[in-house]
Amino acid sequence: MHFNFTMSISIHPMKNIHNSLFSFASGMLSACLIFFAILLPGCTDDSDSVDNPPDDTTQLGDVRVWVTTCNQAYLFKEQSVSFSDDVAPFTIRVDTLNRYQQVEGFGAALTGSSAYNLRRMTDSQRTSLLTELFDPVKGIGLSYLRLSIGSSDFSLSLYTYCDYPSIDSFALHPTDLRDLIPVLKEILAINPAIKIMATPWTPPIWMKTSAAWSGGSLIPDFYDEYAEYFVRYIRAMAGEGITIDAISVQNEPMWEFGTPGMKMTWQEQLTFIRDFLGPKFAAEDISTKILIWDHNWDMPDYPISILSDPAAYMYIAGSAFHGYGGEYSAMLSVHNQFPQKGLYFTEISGGGWATDFDDNLKWTIENVFFGTLSCFSKNVLLWNLVLDDNWGPFIQGGCSNCRGVITLNSDGSLTRFNEYYALAHFAKAIRPNAYMLGTTVVGDMSQLADFKYVAAQNPDGSKVVVAMNFSSVGKKLAVRCGSNKFTFTVQPESLVTFMWR
Repeated sequence: MHFNFTMSISIHPMKNIHNSLFSFASGMLSACLIFFAILLPGCTDDSDSVDNPPDDTTQLGDVRVWVTTCNQAYLFKEQSVSFSDDVAPFTIRVDTLNRYQQVEGFGAALTGSSAYNLRRMTDSQRTSLLTELFDPVKGIGLSYLRLSIGSSDFSLSLYTYCDYPSIDSFALHPTDLRDLIPVLKEILAINPAIKIMATPWTPPIWMKTSAAWSGGSLIPDFYDEYAEYFVRYIRAMAGEGITIDAISVQNEPMWEFGTPGMKMTWQEQLTFIRDFLGPKFAAEDISTKILIWDHNWDMPDYPISILSDPAAYMYIAGSAFHGYGGEYSAMLSVHNQFPQKGLYFTEISGGGWATDFDDNLKWTIENVFFGTLSCFSKNVLLWNLVLDDNWGPFIQGGCSNCRGVITLNSDGSLTRFNEYYALAHFAKAIRPNAYMLGTTVVGDMSQLADFKYVAAQNPDGSKVVVAMNFSSVGKKLAVRCGSNKFTFTVQPESLVTFMWR
């Protein structure tokens, strides 16, 4: 992660710059505005639904409900409601036959700093927290992690896995063997199905024109060896029992001044994937997905340019985005040109620039979760999972005031931020391989001006609606699926998740 403060101002909640975090930025596509009123079809099209959806298996029974209010009176508090024929001003009709993208998971980055902080805990405290985070029954069920390949700006030191100028010197770093890999193994023991993506912040510096941790570009003579670097990383992690589901080629390739960091133009990334990494993965029978871009919403032309090359296209699984600049509708522009390729949202951080729980929760839900899912994202990942109460540890030259999803305080206590509760509302109920669903709304449509939601169906047949009431008054709604219906009054300025069979 490299935090570009100037760009972030335009999109991230900062009370002294924008008083209303619920209004959309000017220039937002009207299609995505429509989505929030009638659920995914505003950012989807019928061509993306499947040919043979499963039967609707909803059975009469109780609905599980979780509520978080912006005033923090309720923090992921569970309630329940029964099916009934009560009336409400408007009804959301969930259509299980109208399916869109398949979700891969929700989570955050297990950076070197996060792993270090977790290892500093007592064994019992760490086990308790990891169970809370990753167990889908006992906890909130996070289902996706992002790792750095080598160090990021949230590591204890600067390193790659091949700092000696020979690819044959490749080895996992002692810090990762001490902190990261043991924590990953504990997480896998709790949730063996968790997906993991990995991203380099820099190649080995002897492969770079700058010969330094910051800046420079990949020397073309080392393209083949750098492709081999990815192969050896994936195999080394597999040797530890850790499957890397996806990699991206370079973290934030158009921000070259971070420490560590490197610039990689779209032409360079295209050449590297098309002529070296893709063929190398194919020859070595590596099934790990290749993702491109992995940077902000403000440059969709970067992944579009790469995917426009037919030879590169065949090796690429999708495009990854961060949320520090631009608008989430950029993801839709990529989908519209390449609907068969996946979209992934892989990073955004809270921090010292935005400390109000109320504002942050609203902005995060509207843009990062509802926004990206409406535009076909298959996941949502936040930045550091656990940082200490000094925002770190962090590398000088990186972000010095980024906030973790959870803070480990100096007295051993934990602070859970709005990002934690946002993740909980989605990860707990929308499980891996769920499909996002279409809906229709009947009744008083004016109620939807400040009420937004998404719907999904899990592999076990359970249905989910996650909704946010952005207004200062409660809203009574009904949700109908098949012949069953329930009503619920959503509190003012609150986030609610419904799950039922």
